[in-house]
Amino acid sequence: MDEHQQRLTSYLAAFIDELVGNGVDEVVISPGSRSTPLALLFAHHPGVKTYINVDERSAAFFGLGIAKAKNKPVAILCTSGTAAANYYPAVIEARYAKVPLIVLTADRPHELREVGAPQAINQLDLYGKHVNWSVDMALPESSPGILQYAKSSAARGASLSKGAPAGPVHFNFPIREPLIPALDEVEFSESSTRQKRVMGGVRGLSSDMRDDLTGVLMEKQKGLIICGPGLDVSAIDSITDFAELHGFPIVADPLSQVRSGEHSKENVIETYDAFLKAKEINDDLQPDLIIRFGAMPVSKPLTLFLKGLPEVPYWVVSSGEEWQDPIAKATEFIYCDERLFCTDLKAGAQNKDAGWLQLWKTVNDLSKHILQTDDQPWNEGKAVKQLIEQLPEGASIFASNSMPIRDIDTFFFNTDRKISVQANRGANGIDGVVSTALGMSTGNTPLYLLIGDLAFFHDLNGLLVAKKYGLDITIVVMNNNGGGIFSFLPQASEGTYFEELFGTPMDLDFSSAAAFYGAHFSLVKEEGEFVEALKNAEQHKGIKIIEVLTNREENVAIHRKLWKYVSQEIVAKIKGNAQ
Repeated sequence: MDEHQQRLTSYLAAFIDELVGNGVDEVVISPGSRSTPLALLFAHHPGVKTYINVDERSAAFFGLGIAKAKNKPVAILCTSGTAAANYYPAVIEARYAKVPLIVLTADRPHELREVGAPQAINQLDLYGKHVNWSVDMALPESSPGILQYAKSSAARGASLSKGAPAGPVHFNFPIREPLIPALDEVEFSESSTRQKRVMGGVRGLSSDMRDDLTGVLMEKQKGLIICGPGLDVSAIDSITDFAELHGFPIVADPLSQVRSGEHSKENVIETYDAFLKAKEINDDLQPDLIIRFGAMPVSKPLTLFLKGLPEVPYWVVSSGEEWQDPIAKATEFIYCDERLFCTDLKAGAQNKDAGWLQLWKTVNDLSKHILQTDDQPWNEGKAVKQLIEQLPEGASIFASNSMPIRDIDTFFFNTDRKISVQANRGANGIDGVVSTALGMSTGNTPLYLLIGDLAFFHDLNGLLVAKKYGLDITIVVMNNNGGGIFSFLPQASEGTYFEELFGTPMDLDFSSAAAFYGAHFSLVKEEGEFVEALKNAEQHKGIKIIEVLTNREENVAIHRKLWKYVSQEIVAKIKGNAQ
């Protein structure tokens, strides 16, 4: 091989080998010319599993889904130009959802930048502050120092993607032609070896901090624990033990994974989104201390409840230095491992107000009884309840944003089954939902996607990768012919322009899309057909699409009637007992 080919091969192979040695063993590749040498070397590495996805936007979300499912960094690779720009939405989601993503973009060499060369844009710091680290890599060389630089950069990037907080990192590779590496000359290491590694511990409380916080705990009688999205699942047992020791209720977002599994749910409150709409009882439920683990929950009634509280100590506990306080109520940010926090603050549990916890449990039990009542007409909420009841042990349900995640919040009740609930709640967009769910389906657990018709249409391209790799997923499309979430918002009263600007009916027949991608398809028009369709889907492998036809106006009316009934019953119960 010539000198250029030798430099190209040695440099990029060294980078890839170190990346793999640091745990990056899956890559999603979008075909392109400038990225050819990286793509060929990844495909040639025996320790790497490659996926090909021709749509860069879909590919990036697909890689994000793999990373979410397996809790490890995943690489995505594309060529130069707008291909890299199509990664942007997934990079933003990875940043705010704290998902480790290794973004690899090929680029023109320096002499072809900003001179009108084809497929060349300014890719330096392309993703701005949305990445944990960005580096414009050196041009390929094979000197010992540059090869060490390539390895060091790979190890550093893998480490920063997994840091606290986790997130995406961006490597931009300028590459000169010719672009073909000498694969026959490459000798990759064993996938488990690496030259450099980064080791880190967990953060605990100092003795002074522990004493200070314990003193506050001893004074407070009515603590409230909030568990939000992004909570480290290994901390759940410690948090539930801490709550039982102190007699504090746990308000658990479905994405916290606290509502399901074998851990104790004795203090877990799951129907708060419904009963906190009854503002008449807010004073009765007012805490004197709030401790939050994870991000802010999905529930708007909870957010409004917290915003309306007078000043009380509000602790945000996280293992990384994050400023997650969208309602500006936090009084302390405690950067500490969640398990160590709960272990170190066992003291201060004496003489708690037992009535405080019982009040939350009473309200929760009454709300749950009403929400579980099965006499409501067929609507999206009832469909979500039936879907959750039919989920097999060990399944994951991925909820799209807008109405699906809110119905999950309302109707996903505590269960001892191991059911994982996931969503893209970093930036809360509807782009890339199908692709992210498909990425998660590579985690070898039954995967169900609950999605609306708009979000499904928005990412139909993602189904191609499922067809190509035979991925197994059941997709439940709630088709209310438009943007259902807007019907719950104030703009729904603007009758003249509402349908055109917000309702946006598409009048699509999704059976055609199912046929296009070779999916098994079922259409559900009535209540009795849905469970049968779910059971039928279990008998098939690959893509299963269940389209559930609903009515937006009826759905809004039924939801509001149910919430009003919950509020009336809760107020009557609490205020009646008070009298």
